[in-house]
Amino acid sequence: MNYLILNGSPRKGNTWLLAEQIQKEIMALSPEAVFEELHLKDMDLPFCRGCSQCFRKGHEFCPHTTIVQSVIDKIDWADGVIFATTTFLTQPTALTKNLIDHLAFLGHRPCFFTKKAIVVSTVGGVGAKKTVKYLAGALRSFGFNKCYEFPVASYSWNHYIPSPKDKEKCRKLAHIFHKDVSSKKLHAPNLLPLIPYNMIRGLSLDYVKGTEFETLDGDHWTDLSRAKCAYDPAVPLPLYKKLFGNLFYVLAKRLSKRTTVTYKKGKEA
Repeated sequence: MNYLILNGSPRKGNTWLLAEQIQKEIMALSPEAVFEELHLKDMDLPFCRGCSQCFRKGHEFCPHTTIVQSVIDKIDWADGVIFATTTFLTQPTALTKNLIDHLAFLGHRPCFFTKKAIVVSTVGGVGAKKTVKYLAGALRSFGFNKCYEFPVASYSWNHYIPSPKDKEKCRKLAHIFHKDVSSKKLHAPNLLPLIPYNMIRGLSLDYVKGTEFETLDGDHWTDLSRAKCAYDPAVPLPLYKKLFGNLFYVLAKRLSKRTTVTYKKGKEA
């Protein structure tokens, strides 16, 4: 199995200790596992310019596409991703948020349906739960099949020594995560992710080629591989979830007749 450790913190501190601990536990279970590290601080990714090229035309038109694509390629390579970020004032770091901003188009055109992740964060006091909840939610919107959340109150500024209790949590989580990743089993999503998935599926039909405000979403959702599915065809979905998702698809198609997302054509930002 291939694992990517994506470090969204500006240094290797408290949160990195836990990411390394999880790696050690997985390596003990599977010595043949391959790990790669990706440190956002070393990527020199500029702030998102909000040009909307990724949404309208495709992420290859992003002014920072070379860097963004390198992250996407690393995630594509991995079977499991360990996303580590410190909590700053109940939120992820600016490095992490900047990456999420650049990948926001995946909320409209999700693709990582076979990927699973652990989101780990430490904080000197409180707020790590909000950080991991936000990041796990973002990854699910990008299509991630399963996201495990691991918030830890370290009560330390760069002098954190994981307690036996925290180490045991790492061990158990690593075992569960590695077993899940190795199984290659794809879990049916909860009901909540089916709402935005199918709302976008329905709303995007008014933005196909030839319409006034055409976007790449229009082509994406009219593709035969996904046009008639309440979720990605690779992911098993019980009948009641198919019906639930298609209900919001129908609602979105009706809503689209009253709502148009416009943009100003001309010189790009």
